[in-house]
Amino acid sequence: MGIEDVLAAARSTLDRADPATARALQAEGALIVDIRPFANRSAEGEIPGSIPVERIHLEWRLDPDGEHRLPEVRADRAVVVVCNEGYASSLAAADLKRLGLAKATDLAGGFRAWAAAGLPIRPGGTPAVP
Repeated sequence: MGIEDVLAAARSTLDRADPATARALQAEGALIVDIRPFANRSAEGEIPGSIPVERIHLEWRLDPDGEHRLPEVRADRAVVVVCNEGYASSLAAADLKRLGLAKATDLAGGFRAWAAAGLPIRPGGTPAVP
């Protein structure tokens, strides 16, 4: 099994959001979690209201039953994971679903699709949640 197979399997568990849908989900209370590295967020900007969590810390900070979870995380809250172009975010969102976040998904096309759609962005550089 190669990475394309792993990616397809992960995506088969997700109802992926396009940029407009992700924005609507955010307006309804979904968390937007940006897993891009600091350098990408600094160079390209960030989605207003998003929470930067580096990929290495993601499962620890978003486990709905974990002692290290972010206070905003609940098992019943929707979470949209964002990466650069929507590949790593699919893998991450599938991992979050396995942890108990049934409404986890990702942004198809990633941050770059959001920006290309003309949706709001803010200057980047917000430190990631440790």
